[in-house]
Amino acid sequence: MSPTLINLSYLVASVLFIFGLKGLTHPRTAVRGNLLGALGMAVAVVATLLAKEIISYQWIILGFVIGGLFGAVLAIKIHMTAMPQLVALFNGFGGGASVLVAGAALLELVIEHKALSTQFTVATAASGLIGAVTFWGSLVAFAKLQELISGNQIIFPGQQAINAIIGAAALGLCGYLVYAPEQTLTYWVLVAVSSVLGILLVIPIGGADMPVVIALLNSYSGLAAAATGFVLSNSVLIISGSLVGASGIILTQIMCKAMNRSLAHVLFGVLGEAGEKASADDVYAGRVKSASAEEVAMLLENARQVVIVPGYGMAVAQAQHAVRDLMNLLESRGTNVEFAIHPVAGRMPGHMNVLLAEADVPYDKLKEMDEINPSLEQTDVAIVLGANDVVNPVARTDPKSPIAGMPIINVDKARTVVVIKRSLSPGFAGIPNPLFAADNTLMLFGDGKKAVLELISALKEAA
Repeated sequence: MSPTLINLSYLVASVLFIFGLKGLTHPRTAVRGNLLGALGMAVAVVATLLAKEIISYQWIILGFVIGGLFGAVLAIKIHMTAMPQLVALFNGFGGGASVLVAGAALLELVIEHKALSTQFTVATAASGLIGAVTFWGSLVAFAKLQELISGNQIIFPGQQAINAIIGAAALGLCGYLVYAPEQTLTYWVLVAVSSVLGILLVIPIGGADMPVVIALLNSYSGLAAAATGFVLSNSVLIISGSLVGASGIILTQIMCKAMNRSLAHVLFGVLGEAGEKASADDVYAGRVKSASAEEVAMLLENARQVVIVPGYGMAVAQAQHAVRDLMNLLESRGTNVEFAIHPVAGRMPGHMNVLLAEADVPYDKLKEMDEINPSLEQTDVAIVLGANDVVNPVARTDPKSPIAGMPIINVDKARTVVVIKRSLSPGFAGIPNPLFAADNTLMLFGDGKKAVLELISALKEAA
């Protein structure tokens, strides 16, 4: 395949990537955007495989089979609730691949005594630093989300100073690698130091802030890929990596705004500083009112406007299809039902949108936080299904709270709030929620899916 055709194929692939990203900006066009992106990747892969400098096809097929089997097993085994962990792993694999490819390219040129340009060595150093931070940071995020380690903040004295020293050391090693690239050991020392930095940057971040971290690591994986594109002089890798890096940092900025966090704090691993926490006994003692499905059904019978706020608990219970059935039943009786989607509900950006789309809930029913909040005062019943921190009013009222200042969905302003939850256990932020003890709140304790199915049965019996 001639270089002209290869470059033309890369251009076509890049255009498809851009249209794919455009499609992913709205739920209605997301599937088409995903297909366009996949088609672009297929064009890029085929063009690359047909290039003359590619290694033998035997090795490529072996890698394809191993990677394909691994991916197929993951796709079959993984639960929807574990998608955030899977995304974290994908980010990490991208960073790890960048480290290995850049390192192999450096070794190859040094062994063959070829000239090493400044562009090559700078890009190699960037791949090693960013890729290693991404890989190990993503593994820590995976371990926290998978509960292999504590999801709480892990903080020790002098942590930020140590991070700064390690970061400076990594940058110093980058400079030495550019100065003396034939010293290939420097690259692997750089990777080792950056690996420690990646771990230390993520361990102080609590589970409540993990959606932001995942978005940031996604951006890092794109930047590492773009740097590797310069190492290989591969234009489509540069473009695709840049698109992922740029879109990831934009998403991180959006997530930061949604959580009232500083982007600078995210970049340097100082998210979510712990504040004073009220005890659950002080917040809940004697004030929590529980209700049965039949009692909640009586409320819903007379409701004209119902807002459902989904959260991670809905994902765990796999209750999205039951929720859709409840929506259909209520709307068949003339009740208007809408869904309030907080930007960080669940454990990753867009988590709730994906689950509700899986259950064929119409896109126009999904309302973003800023859109739904003004109407909550006119809402008859707000149903909170497995959400916690994103509806916690202390974000507005307690400046010492770990979630102080975080914009929330104001369900406490609805006429009646029904919280479906297994227990009064706290969310990722680890703090009690005064909403559960509010005068206008009823707790419907139980598994999310079972509780919604009981609500549906009670409504039908009452008809």
